[in-house]
Amino acid sequence: MSEDSTAFLVIYIITFLISFPNTVLAFCSCIRKIHRKPIPIDIFMLNLTVSDLIYLTFLPVKTKEAADNMVWNMPYILCHFNMFMFFLPFCSSSLFLGAISAERYVCVRFPIKYKSQRRNIYTILICVAIWVLVTVLIVFAYKATYTNSEIHNTTNQRPLVTEPQRCYSNFTSTQLRELLKIRLAALVLLSCTFIICCFCYINVICILWKLPLINRWRRLRAIGLALGTLLVLTVCYAPISASYIVGFIRQKNPDWFMKALIPTTLNPCFNLVIFYCISKEMRKAIGVCANALFQLYACLKRFMLLCT
Repeated sequence: MSEDSTAFLVIYIITFLISFPNTVLAFCSCIRKIHRKPIPIDIFMLNLTVSDLIYLTFLPVKTKEAADNMVWNMPYILCHFNMFMFFLPFCSSSLFLGAISAERYVCVRFPIKYKSQRRNIYTILICVAIWVLVTVLIVFAYKATYTNSEIHNTTNQRPLVTEPQRCYSNFTSTQLRELLKIRLAALVLLSCTFIICCFCYINVICILWKLPLINRWRRLRAIGLALGTLLVLTVCYAPISASYIVGFIRQKNPDWFMKALIPTTLNPCFNLVIFYCISKEMRKAIGVCANALFQLYACLKRFMLLCT
């Protein structure tokens, strides 16, 4: 097994074990809060958890691919869903993080206008627009890599000769040229999201810091939310963004493209920081789970002492 395959396999397993139960918990918390009293931040958080759950649901398939040294030994129809199920959350998650930062800024900067009765309608329209935008982007990428081929290629159908099957690789010159343009568009979206997040959270922290009646815990949560969001965008998206820039300039995938993909798999793990800072119910649930784990550890420790 190659080093890249081993790295993907380990990170896939860690990401799934840590993120899946916590993301399901966050999803249930958002559903409960929206059912009780919907507000914009909960609607955005629900969409972010849905984005992560799409990724995590398909992650076992990617884990199997990594365990097979990136050879596709599964039904080949799954390969066609690979781009949608793996890259759609990659784009949508970043955009929802940008929307959450903008929502936090509006909430703090314009508290009176924020209480408008139409705010939930605007929020839903923004969420729909994000999903439509990301879906269109992925559809164009799919069209470029699976239907626009000059020669036989392992990304669109099985070869006539016996060779290892791979998914989303070995692009023709035409496919790669079209795909690089779409990646550049995705890079523009990521860059705009990063700028929006920086602007919004810097202003939120400055405003809260000047308000004398805001307690220290709320200020720390605002700082944690800002740092968590910037951490996601920097650690998860900076390497792949750099590969997009280099690839577009050179008109080919850089040799380290697969390594740049590795940090993106940690995206749901870092999003847990966002859930923790925003959701009070999430913090309580994590506290209960952590307390249960400590009690279980203490019981096991006492049991081991009795056995010895």
